[in-house]
Amino acid sequence: MAQLEIRNLLFNYDNRVESKPFSLSIDNWEINEGDFISILGPNGGGKSTLLKILARILTFKKGVIKLDGVELPEISIKEYAKKVAYVPQSAHSLFSFSVYEIVMMGRTPYLGLMGFENEDDKKIVDEALELMEITNLKNKGINEISGGEAQRVIIARALAQKAKLILLDEPNSHLDIEHQLSIFNLLTNLNKEQNITFVSVSHDLNLVGIYSKDVVFVQNGKITLQGKKHEVLTEENINKVFHINSKVTYSPDFQTANIIVQPFTGMHN
Repeated sequence: MAQLEIRNLLFNYDNRVESKPFSLSIDNWEINEGDFISILGPNGGGKSTLLKILARILTFKKGVIKLDGVELPEISIKEYAKKVAYVPQSAHSLFSFSVYEIVMMGRTPYLGLMGFENEDDKKIVDEALELMEITNLKNKGINEISGGEAQRVIIARALAQKAKLILLDEPNSHLDIEHQLSIFNLLTNLNKEQNITFVSVSHDLNLVGIYSKDVVFVQNGKITLQGKKHEVLTEENINKVFHINSKVTYSPDFQTANIIVQPFTGMHN
């Protein structure tokens, strides 16, 4: 049984001020426990929209989404949050919550009627802060730290949630190369050791080539390609989706890929 299953999904943005309104249509997609999937595609193709639907931020019009075999309307938001966590692109807040308070919000689905955290909650939050190497920031306000640090705070919140499926919308945004590799190494270890499923929207072909198991291309509101990384992340497919030439070299065991993008020659429209 799939961990998350999508059938005949249809979503439209209402009152969108465009000559051609955007819609997302997914016929059939399954996410299995332990997957590490990267979603790639051109800007405006529907990648983030798809993730927000799975996070229950946006409501789809038609179709079926099942989590562990149960349709979404039958699962309470609280119970869903125990199983699925979402990391958005932007981590800044309108309110001056501390880093510790933000990460503790990941424990909200587990708090009792009085809403007080217990020692187990505090331990889990401390562990998440340590994993993200932000313990030293715990007393700082979320708006007092850098964008890269704030991004790690939001990932720590997702880890504190103890979800078995984590949705990440460009988790490497605002991060320098050292912290990009550090975070993806951490996510890979969690994927292997705790069997946590990761679905990540990305624009970085090389990070996808190194860390992902499966790749999904989303274009014009549809999944156009999906499968194992070495089957989908090819020079031909990259050219079809992004209209660029590249050189893709896989390791002998097909575990990692190195993608070299060739510059345009002359004018490009």
